[in-house]
Amino acid sequence: MSDAPTATPVTKGVSPWWRVLSILLALALLVGWAASASLYEQLKAQIQHLQTRLAQVPQVRQIAVLLDAQGQPAMLITHNPQEAALAVQRLNAVREGREDSMQIWGLAPGQAPRSLGVITSRYQTLQLPLKAEELQGLSELGISAENKGGVPEAAGPSLPWLFKGALVSKAI
Repeated sequence: MSDAPTATPVTKGVSPWWRVLSILLALALLVGWAASASLYEQLKAQIQHLQTRLAQVPQVRQIAVLLDAQGQPAMLITHNPQEAALAVQRLNAVREGREDSMQIWGLAPGQAPRSLGVITSRYQTLQLPLKAEELQGLSELGISAENKGGVPEAAGPSLPWLFKGALVSKAI
């Protein structure tokens, strides 16, 4: 019989705690990756939605406040090139007579007045179709009282102006 101490067997495997910890960390990494991918897709969708909404918002590029003879605001005129329309808003109570029309004229220095349209509605606001190119080079807008339906551009406006004001181009 030998009194030699017996060696305890050495385990060569990995502790079960380390296995559990590595599985939990792998799951946490997977969940983190899935969450970040989801948030990224949501952010892309929000940006696309906001870009679409921004494209639909009217972009006023030119504006004019026309004043009456007393210097009081009478008409607010804005142009939205996306809709190719001139928006006219009455700011006072002046209305056309039964046999009259108000005609909008574009004024450029050294040039004859250009007709931009006839106000045919008695409502507070209205829109007239007008392309952005038709406003190029104009510095003022004026409104004259004309016979029903307006006058041809060659005839020119009846003076004095009912309302007149500077056309301002908005910085983009």
